[in-house]
Amino acid sequence: MAIHGLIAKKIGTTQMFHEDGRSDDVTVVQAGPCIVTQVKTPDSDGYTGVQLGFQEVRKLNKPRQGHLSSVDKLFRHLREFGVDDPSDVEVGQEINAELFEAGDKIDATGTSKGRGFQGGVKRWGFSGGPKTHGQSDRHRAPGSIGAGSSPGHVIKGMKMAGHMGNARITTRNLEVVASDPERNLMFIKGSVPGGRNSIVLLRRAGSRKRALK
Repeated sequence: MAIHGLIAKKIGTTQMFHEDGRSDDVTVVQAGPCIVTQVKTPDSDGYTGVQLGFQEVRKLNKPRQGHLSSVDKLFRHLREFGVDDPSDVEVGQEINAELFEAGDKIDATGTSKGRGFQGGVKRWGFSGGPKTHGQSDRHRAPGSIGAGSSPGHVIKGMKMAGHMGNARITTRNLEVVASDPERNLMFIKGSVPGGRNSIVLLRRAGSRKRALK
């Protein structure tokens, strides 16, 4: 398939056993079905790409209804992906888990779980202060953050307490263990960013770098 990726929904994690007795921890995602809502070409848009729609809904605002009038369906999520040859893709075409096969390497992009405001121990893995010699309240303190008399101020980017999670994360080179097109399911070895029912973008490994060249 010429399209480099698709939109998926994270379902959860489980184990998958192989015939030789090995087991893999896998993340289960609902990969599509996605519908091609727009094809971008160099003549009309200045670049090549494909816009996919995922999760059909009954109501949308008027601008988005007008944008999706060509497919006569309404979708909650719209995302763009690279494509090798836009002439191989048509508006209204369905893309599902058949896009990837067992053994393929993919990049998964999603929004990580929000952890709120956290200290340095949880956010950065700091070891904390000493537990003895009268240090009764330094167990999870960050310690000194200054830089002495020169330059005399806290260096920009210092690891400190702050907001953790709820950020756009891409996990690269994940392996597809199995694909089930009949149920639109994919089983991916390793950790996919995001919580249950969150939206994940799955791309062929390295496809984004090729598209930017």
